[in-house]
Amino acid sequence: MSAQAAPLAIALGDPAGIGPEVILGAWLRLRKEGRPPPAFVVGGPSLLRAAAETLGIDCPIVPIADPAEALFASSAGLPVMAGLDAAWTPGAPSREGAQLALASLSWATRFALSGVAGGLVTAPVSKGALAAIGWDYPGQTEFLADACGQPYRDAVMMLVGPSLRTVPLTVHVSLAEVPGLLSSELIIHKGRIVATGLRRDFGIAAPRLAVAALNPHAGEGGQFGDEEARIIAPAIAALQAEGIDAFGAVPGDALFTPRARATYDAALAMYHDQALIPLKALEVDEGVNVTLGLPIIRTSPDHGTAFDIAGKGLADPGAMAAAIIMANEMAAARATAGSNG
Repeated sequence: MSAQAAPLAIALGDPAGIGPEVILGAWLRLRKEGRPPPAFVVGGPSLLRAAAETLGIDCPIVPIADPAEALFASSAGLPVMAGLDAAWTPGAPSREGAQLALASLSWATRFALSGVAGGLVTAPVSKGALAAIGWDYPGQTEFLADACGQPYRDAVMMLVGPSLRTVPLTVHVSLAEVPGLLSSELIIHKGRIVATGLRRDFGIAAPRLAVAALNPHAGEGGQFGDEEARIIAPAIAALQAEGIDAFGAVPGDALFTPRARATYDAALAMYHDQALIPLKALEVDEGVNVTLGLPIIRTSPDHGTAFDIAGKGLADPGAMAAAIIMANEMAAARATAGSNG
């Protein structure tokens, strides 16, 4: 596996959630497998040491003062930036914990934007806890778009597993709002970003995009709605005219069968659950949330803070390990594309 020159920055997430233990568990798993990419955690050396000792995770913590130290410190343990810390209080979100989560995310983002870090991996945060300290974003994706100086609509969420990639075209909105938010322009805009991301970050020269229908049976000729003919079909035609291999609208109940999944590289879904239910049903412990459309690489495990099981040793680190490996592979793909371009 190729590695990028700069290490990955891992944002701690809410320290009361499962972020600390899945970071520790992922690092240990990758180290045992002999494939830990150069990486460092932004903040929480004492917190992570306490979590490792309490949970019996054999993960030495190596405090560092500069991201460049991660390249050699990783031979001794998990490199963690000193200077940001808090007490480890699993299952008990607090103001102090939210402040640490925000500081870790902010610094990790700066490292990625400056090139000091080759990419960014984010552990889950509590939007409610962050809102209590003045956070004014729907989620980390929107925060990152703002930090990169780009509109929210350019930051496209793609959920990735070993056998499936899905993209929700509308995200954190009520189901009743979805038909009014859909437009041909939205599908075209996000379809372009997904196609570009698949080429640049995943090395897929000619991406195939399946576009989901909104209504049952793709509207059944207009009996169950006309969005397929009025909105989705013109968008697909426009993408095809630009040379993008897009097709559909594919009924949602047929889009995720094994046979169907072999025909596309990413599925564009009309709403949140249409994209996330199949990913979580098929690959919940390996699902990765990838943000396309930004100048930096960002991945995250496709799960939340799980306060109810935090600190109990029940969290599976598989998705965090997959997020770290994927960020490293995306960085290598960008480096290859840059050297060839």
